[in-house]
Amino acid sequence: MRRSRRFWRLTPAERQVWNAYPTGEWVDFRVGDRERDDPASGDGWGPERTVRADLLVALLLGVRDPEPGRTAGLRLAGARITGSLDLSDATVTAKVHLLNCHLADPVDLTDITAHGIRLRGCDVHRVRAARATVEGLFELDGSHIHRGVRLDNAHVTGQLRMSHTRITAPLRRGQGKNHKFDVRRPMSPGELEERGYTTDTWAVWAGGLTVDGGAFMRGLHAAGGLRLIGARFNGGLYLRGAEVTSVRSIAVNGDHLQATTVEFNNGFKAEGTVRLRGARIDGVLSFHASTVRAPGQIVLHLSHAQVDEVVLTPASLQGTINLGYSRFGVLLDQPDAYDGDVRLNGLVYESLRGDWAVADRLRWLRRSANGYRPQPYEQLAGWYRRIGHEPDARRVLLAKQRERRGTLRLPGRTWGRLLDAMVGYGYRPWLAAVWAALLLVTGMAVFHLIPPAKIDTEEVRHFDPFVYTLDLLVPVSVFEQRGAWEPVGWTLWLANLLIVAGWVLATALIAGATRVLRPVASS
Repeated sequence: MRRSRRFWRLTPAERQVWNAYPTGEWVDFRVGDRERDDPASGDGWGPERTVRADLLVALLLGVRDPEPGRTAGLRLAGARITGSLDLSDATVTAKVHLLNCHLADPVDLTDITAHGIRLRGCDVHRVRAARATVEGLFELDGSHIHRGVRLDNAHVTGQLRMSHTRITAPLRRGQGKNHKFDVRRPMSPGELEERGYTTDTWAVWAGGLTVDGGAFMRGLHAAGGLRLIGARFNGGLYLRGAEVTSVRSIAVNGDHLQATTVEFNNGFKAEGTVRLRGARIDGVLSFHASTVRAPGQIVLHLSHAQVDEVVLTPASLQGTINLGYSRFGVLLDQPDAYDGDVRLNGLVYESLRGDWAVADRLRWLRRSANGYRPQPYEQLAGWYRRIGHEPDARRVLLAKQRERRGTLRLPGRTWGRLLDAMVGYGYRPWLAAVWAALLLVTGMAVFHLIPPAKIDTEEVRHFDPFVYTLDLLVPVSVFEQRGAWEPVGWTLWLANLLIVAGWVLATALIAGATRVLRPVASS
C-alpha cells in the first residue's frame, strides 16, 4: 500500500516503526539505563524516541500491508507517543504490544475488536475500553495509569492482566461541554454518577466486564475503588497482595459478580467496604491474611450471595461483617476475624471449619447489632446435629431460649427463668432430678427431726420421712401419706412448698419434653 500523504515526512524514529510493522518486528528505543528508560520521565524524551499516535493508528488500521509470509504487528518499546491513541470502533487484526512507553494522552479502545492488546510497564494518561472485545490477552501489567481504566461491558476471551499496575481514579467532570451529553435532556447528578461521567470514585470502572480466562490483579495499587458490578470472571479473579484505597467509602463493589474463584488474600489491603452482595462464586472466596478497614461501617458486605467455600481468616477486618441471607458450602473462619458486629440472620451453610469452641460460636451469634434472631441459632444447632454433636446442639438451643427471653415481657421472662432454672428449657432435664433430690433430702431431714402428727390416732401406721416427703413432691398422692399425717408448726410451710415445687417440676418437665414453647420461639 502506498504511503499516505500524511506520513510522507517521517522522523527517523517513526520510519523505524513504519518499516518494522509489516513483519511485526520489535522497535526498541531504550538506551539501557533504568532511570533514563523509566516511562514516568517520558516527557523529557527527545525526537529520537518520539512517535505520533496518528501513525500507529494508521498502521493498525491497514495503511501498510503485512509482508508476505509474515504477521504484521506493532511491537514498540521505550517510545514517547504523542497524541491520543484512538482506536475506538476499529477492528484491529494485528497484535499490539507497547513496552515501557509513555502516553501522555488517553488510549481509547472503546468498542474495539482486537486480537490482543498489551501495554506493559507503560506510563499512560487514561485507558478507555468500554464494550471492547479482545480475542486473546489484554495486559496492563506494571503500568501506571493516571486517570483510571474503563472496561465496562468489555469482553476478554483470554486473560486480563493488571498485576503490579498503579491506577489513580480520574478527576471529577461535570456535565459541561461534551459531545456525549444531550442538551435536550440534561442528566441529573445521579445519572452522571451511574453512567460514569463523574467517576472520581473509581480507579477501575468495569461493570458488566466478562473475562473468559483469569483476571490477574496481583499487587495492583488503586487510588480509588474497583467497580465490578455484574462482572463475570470465568477463570477467576486474583487480587493477592493488591492495595485499594477508596476515594469515598467503597473499595470494591462486586455486587452480583460471578466467578469461579476470588482471592482477596495474602497481603490484600483495602481502605473501605468490600461489597459482594448477590455474588455467585463456584469455588473459593478467600480473605486469608488480608487487611480491610472500614471503621463504623460495613467492612464486608456478603449478603444474598452463593459461595462454595468462604475462607475468612484475615489479618484484620475492621467494621461490621454482613453475611445475611447467603448460602455457603463451607465457611472456614476464626474467632478473631470479627472485629465488630456480624449480621448472620438468614445465613445457611453446609459445613463450618476452624478452631472454634461452642462458647466461641455462641459469642459469634450474639455479636449481631440487630438483636435476637432465632434462625442463626437454629442453623448452628442443625449443623452440630448433622455432625453428631447432639450435646452441643442442645447447648446452642438453650442459648437461643435465653436470648429470646430478653425480648419477652415481665411474666414471660419470669416463667422463662423458672423453666431455665428447673430443666434448662427441657434441654437439661437432669436439673429436675437434682432439684427433686435436693428437696427430698431436705424434707426427709426436717420431718425426721420434727415428725408430723397422725390425723387418725386409732389407725396403726409407721411414719417414714422418705415416703412422706416423696408423696408431697408427687403431684398426685401415690402413697396416701398426705391424708394420714399433718405437719406441725412451721413445717406446714415446708410441706406446702414441697407440694408446689412438685407441680412446678412436673409442669417444667412436660413443657420441655413436648416443646410447648417451640412455636413461639420459632416465630
